[in-house]
Formats: sequence, C-alpha cells, structure tokens
Amino acid sequence: MSALLAAWRHAPTHRQVWALAAPMILSNLSVPLVALVDSTVIGHLAHAHQLGAVVVGSSLYAMLVGVFGILRMSATGFAAQAVGRGDGDTLRLVLLQSLALAGLIALLVGLLALPLSGLALRLMQPSAELEALTRAFFHERLFGLPATLAVAALIGWLLGTQNARAALTVMLTTNALNIVLNLWFVLGLEWGVLGSARASVVAEWCGALLGLALAWRTLGRHPGQLALARLRRWQGWQALLAVNRDILLRTLALQLVFFLVTLQGTRLGDATVAGNALLLNGLLLAAFALDGLAHAVEALCGHAIGAGDRLALRRALVVAGGWSLLGSLLFALLFLLAGRLFIELQSDIATVRAAAYPYLPYLALLPLVAVWSYLLDGLFIGATRAREMRDAMLFSTALGLLLGWLLQGLGNHGLWLALLCFMLMRGLSLAYLGWRLQRRDAWLAASP
Repeated sequence: MSALLAAWRHAPTHRQVWALAAPMILSNLSVPLVALVDSTVIGHLAHAHQLGAVVVGSSLYAMLVGVFGILRMSATGFAAQAVGRGDGDTLRLVLLQSLALAGLIALLVGLLALPLSGLALRLMQPSAELEALTRAFFHERLFGLPATLAVAALIGWLLGTQNARAALTVMLTTNALNIVLNLWFVLGLEWGVLGSARASVVAEWCGALLGLALAWRTLGRHPGQLALARLRRWQGWQALLAVNRDILLRTLALQLVFFLVTLQGTRLGDATVAGNALLLNGLLLAAFALDGLAHAVEALCGHAIGAGDRLALRRALVVAGGWSLLGSLLFALLFLLAGRLFIELQSDIATVRAAAYPYLPYLALLPLVAVWSYLLDGLFIGATRAREMRDAMLFSTALGLLLGWLLQGLGNHGLWLALLCFMLMRGLSLAYLGWRLQRRDAWLAASP
C-alpha cells in the first residue's frame, strides 16, 4: 500500500499523464460528439427510419473500422517502446509498416464489405424503408475507409511518440470538419441521410493528409534512418503481424457484442434500436473520455517497458487508475441526474424517447463497470501483450453471449444486463492476467 501511495504522490507522473491524457480526452470526446450531431440532425427529420438508417449504417461501418482499430493500438505500443529505447530506425519502420497495413486492409475489407453488409441486414430483419436507406448510407461511407484506417495508424504512432498534441490536431480537425459538413450537407443542401455519409468521407480524407504532414514533422525529433532491408525481410514484420492478429481477434469479439446489441434491438422494433443507440452514445461519450487516460497509459507504460523502468511503469498505472476512477464516478452522476435531458437533446421523436428512458439506470452503471477494462487495455497495449488481451476478451464475450441468450425473455432489459456483465468480466479477466504476469515479474520481459 505504501508503494501505491508513493506512486500516487509523484507529481511529475501526474503532469506526464495529463500532458498526454488531456489532448486525447479532448480529441476522443469529439468522436462521440460527431455521433451525437449525426443523431441529432437526422433525429429531427420526419421519420424514425431515417434515424434508424444512420444508426444501423454507422454500426456496420463502425464494426469494420473498430475491428481494424488494431492499427492504432499496435502502432502505439511498438512506437512507444522504440522511443523508450531511443531507436529512431525502428520508429520509422513501425510508421511505414502501419500505413502499408492500413492500405492493404482497406482494399480487402472494401471488397468484402458489400456482400457482408447485405447478410447483416438480412439477419437484422429491418423494415423495407430502413433497409434501403441503410444500404445507401453504408455504401457511401465505404469511400472513406482507406482514409479512416490511415488516420487510425497515424494517431496511434503519434501517441506512441508522446506527441499527443499532433494526434489531437488530427482528430479535432477531422471531427470538427465532419460536424460542419454534416450540418451543411444534411440541413443546408438537404441531402438527408446520404449527406451525413458524404460529410464523414470528406472529413476523413482531410484528416489523413494532415496526419501524414504531422508525422513527417515528428520524425525530425527522433534521429534515425529507415532500414529498407528490414522492411523487405519477413522477420521485420513478424512481431507487428502477431500483435495485430491477436488484437484483431480481440476486437472482432468486442465488435460482435455491440453488433448483436444492435441486431437484437432492431428485432425489438425501430423505436427500440434508435432508443438504444441514443443510450449507447452516452457509453461512447464516457468511453472516449476515459480512453484518454488509457491512451496515456499506453504511451507511458510502453516507454517505461522500452526503457526497462519498473518504477515509472508502476507510477503511470497508479496515477492514471486513480484519475480513471474519479472520471467514471463523474459520468455515472451525470447520467443519473441529467439522463433524460441527454436523450431529449438527441431526438424529439416521442416513440424513440419513450423507448430510451426506462434504461437510463443501466447507462449510469456502465462507466463504473467498464472503466477498468479501458485502463488495463492501455497497459497491455503499451506492453504489446496482445495474446492476453485476446484471451480475456474471448472469455468475456462467451459469458456475455450466454447470459444474453438466457435473458432473452426479459426483452431489452435482458440485453442491457448482458452488456453490463460483459463489461464487468472484461475488467476482471484482464486484472487476473495482469496479476499473473506480475507474479512472474514478466511485465518488463521481452515482448511476446
């Protein structure tokens, strides 16, 4: 206990954590803000199926993009460790490899997305109006996929170099442009649902170009050369691909859970799926804010592991953990006291509001339960220990799906109870695996 208190009282670590976390919290909060603007703009159109189309279409696109958030996570861990070692050559290699993977994945996913989206919509069994609008929205969004994945890789790499301001600039510029274009295209030009998709595509390509420029400037602070020989050798790719493989499996399981929440909500009716989406925007708001602290953990823990600094590793985790707990309490109070206002700001469709109100207590509990998985994800990402993350996620997903199946008779209440259980098990399973690594003194061992 004395070691934990000493770590918490270390003022320089608080400054380091917030120097990274504050820009990332600001940039992360802009992501659900875009979703809120999308929901609000479309939610004030005439029909519930228009809002449902953006909700379901965005869910399908987010599943693709979220799955390949692996590019951000792996880039952060490997870049942070390279900076900790003072290895500018590897830092350059990680950047180029991450961008190459982003391009390849965008090509492959783009070819598979159209048939798979049709299958997903058939499973959802939406109304005819909802299905037609959802297809149109999703097809339009795919034009931005290469830029979306490149931005993810660039932000992860910039964060790994502890250049959080550059990452903030990329995300804020992208998301602010998205919001402005959304208002213009949907309300000004009256393009409706397709206007929302087009705004996102234009903003994402602008963000990718800005990210490339800022990465080029950042390299000037880390002397080194790109070892092209390492780029051509298979051994130069093995570690990155192995970590991406395990994070991919972990992320697929996570996205499956949220896809099934949308799928089951769709089966319960257009108003229910839209109401659940408004509530999940609250979870996104909390998650993206708390993830700012987790991103600080990724960069600081990765740097400490690269430098072999056990004390810095403990301090980063304790300080970020304390602030994460305080943040989760703040969001729980916010949703308890102002949850109805939060729903009403997003939509004035009476049936959608009525479908969301009864489930606000679940939304208030979620930040308190989920915060630990966000924090521990940051530790495992910084350590590039993706195998343990994968195992914890697969176990939690299996348990959550089993509970969701058993609670089908409770309707939407059963769905939210299963989601709470899933989030709880994510944190507990990661904590158990982290404890095992600590007992073996394995955190500073060579990355797997």
